[in-house]
Amino acid sequence: MTEGNSTTLLVVDDNPDNVALLGDLLQADYRVLAATSGRRALEIARDEPRPDLILLDVMMPEMDGFAVLATLRGDIRTRGIPVIFITAMNATQDEEHGLEQGAVDYITKPIRPAIVLARVRTQLELKRARDWLADQNAFLEDEIARRMAENQIIQDVSIHALGCLAEMRDPETGNHIRRTQGYVEALARSLMNHPRFAAVLSEQVVRLLTKSAPLHDIGKVGIPDHILQKPGPLTAEEWAIMQTHARLGAEAIAHAERDAVQPVAFLALAREIANWHHEKWDGSGYPDGLAGDAIPASARLMALADVFDALISPRVYKAPMSIEQAHGIIVEGRGLHFDPDVVDAFIAILDEFTAIAERYSDGETTGTE
Repeated sequence: MTEGNSTTLLVVDDNPDNVALLGDLLQADYRVLAATSGRRALEIARDEPRPDLILLDVMMPEMDGFAVLATLRGDIRTRGIPVIFITAMNATQDEEHGLEQGAVDYITKPIRPAIVLARVRTQLELKRARDWLADQNAFLEDEIARRMAENQIIQDVSIHALGCLAEMRDPETGNHIRRTQGYVEALARSLMNHPRFAAVLSEQVVRLLTKSAPLHDIGKVGIPDHILQKPGPLTAEEWAIMQTHARLGAEAIAHAERDAVQPVAFLALAREIANWHHEKWDGSGYPDGLAGDAIPASARLMALADVFDALISPRVYKAPMSIEQAHGIIVEGRGLHFDPDVVDAFIAILDEFTAIAERYSDGETTGTE
């Protein structure tokens, strides 16, 4: 005996003599279960341990073999069990019909032991090979998913670290990148079904926007400390230098895009945000004086998020404003500084902005992005 009782066969035939004949032939090498009706065969096939192979008579009363096979194939629990038809039929069209339904082989009566044993052994070997491949595929899929998740974590951490690199040179910003990331996601999700934004704010784009938002001020690494950390208003010359952080950030990200072996979608959005999040709806912003819809949607969302957070955050040259005061200034900027529809979305989800501000208030290190 080579396989022991670990391999289970189910013999189905309405004639008990045929069941006994096959049972005597097979039980020396396999664990053999038996059923004398189609319905009983289905009950056994669904139970544990499930058969590794079913030898199924075609001509049975009430529920014939074709009906049993169709039911087996329609049940996720049993669709993978190979079925060999055993029948007195010898018409080619009947054999073709069985194979078309999903039978793996066809044995005609009277039973020839050597043929039955050989075909059973062949189908069991094929099933073991299929099961092994399925296990390998499942393992590979799990491994790919695990590695993709690891890569995603590494990517997210790296993005956040780069954002923090810029913010660390401006120590008063604290959790600014976490808050603005939350604001941008909230705005984007509230506008996903808006007629003006639905075409550009898919679920994937919203995820990419959220991922890229922390890089909006990456260009600050190129601003001298005496300007970036000046405890007071900037002179006109200093302000001109400060404004270059938008272009510097966009150029740094563009360089990263060129170095990538293939396009990286979130970097394209990050470059838009870094370059144009200081543009204004009326065209009075920088660096390019873009106006209206010429400003990418990603930058329009970040513009509002960035200003709101600057208003409610403390600086050495100003006290933080209240949520109500910041709300008022944002509303005043509708159609001037900000896209009117983005402002309307902000008004509608002010409670979400407030919750995000509280969750990532300066001095807190808890929470998730």
